[in-house]
Amino acid sequence: MSRTDIATLGEFGLIERLTKDIQPQNSSTLRGVGDDCAVLHYPDREVLVTTDLLLEGIHFDLTYVPLRHLGYKAVMVNLSDICAMNGTPRQITVSLGLSRKFSVEAVEELYDGMRLACKRCGVDIVGGDTVSSLTGLTISITAIGEARREDIVYRSGAHPTDLICVSGNLGAAYMGLQLLEREKTVLHSTDGVQPDFAGKEYILERQLKPEARLDIVRTLAEAGIRPTAMMDISDGLSSELLHICKQSGCGCRIYEDRIPIDYETAVMAEELDMNVITCALNGGEDYELLFTIPLGDYDKVEALDADIHLIGHVTAPELGTLLVTRDGAEIALRAQGFTAFSEE
Repeated sequence: MSRTDIATLGEFGLIERLTKDIQPQNSSTLRGVGDDCAVLHYPDREVLVTTDLLLEGIHFDLTYVPLRHLGYKAVMVNLSDICAMNGTPRQITVSLGLSRKFSVEAVEELYDGMRLACKRCGVDIVGGDTVSSLTGLTISITAIGEARREDIVYRSGAHPTDLICVSGNLGAAYMGLQLLEREKTVLHSTDGVQPDFAGKEYILERQLKPEARLDIVRTLAEAGIRPTAMMDISDGLSSELLHICKQSGCGCRIYEDRIPIDYETAVMAEELDMNVITCALNGGEDYELLFTIPLGDYDKVEALDADIHLIGHVTAPELGTLLVTRDGAEIALRAQGFTAFSEE
């Protein structure tokens, strides 16, 4: 593949090349890329805005993360935040810090992944920025969404007797990361050995190509179920559940035997001699939805043909935040997932 230095195009030439055929998909996008500002119109909706910053060497490792997958994931993790507010994502802006090691073709590959994610979710790219960087690749994405005021769900709305639900399954993304890190170590320490990913495709996809659960938001709305509190699981189930309990002023009980875990996740945990429940509680990057619903909606949830699992219930605050093990023991939940400013 040919390699074109970014300097030959310059900032505006690069932006034009990356965005030249972008066509808006949303009526709220009056003006997208090509002017000093995007112009958006939301006449009867609340606007939701979220931003994520991803740094090379901190949030991703280009040794094993393909640029196309990185672009896709960078978009999806932002759209997941809009979903976590029970909203619908509509637009994003994309800002990139690029060092000289990246060619035009490499940036196009990154953008291809972003555009695929946007196409799948009906989202428009409406602006952003590109700058030079001395420290590799930086990606900053701002996502804009909308929701009716009465539909927006905050972290602070859970009440005692509410049911606790999660979408999908947990721990797979973390196991995918452990597999990639293991094979990277082998690759660097042994000449001629190629990575072995046979039978591990699902956990790799969960790490490299997560999906924002717009489908769950739509399913709940169609069933007439409005969550009382909701978050997406980026830092681990324990951490997110503790956030909801703290902001809602309540406690919780979740049950070990109800935490959904995929077969590949369990196999990988056993292979690495790791406790699979610990991985599911604290691994993070699953980008599934954690939400609470009124007890009266139990039958509605049970009747759904959807990837939703009941894992526990909300309690009074004085009862604590506990995991009930398979043998009936109660263990206090602790936030052991990713911490942005930890020393490790």
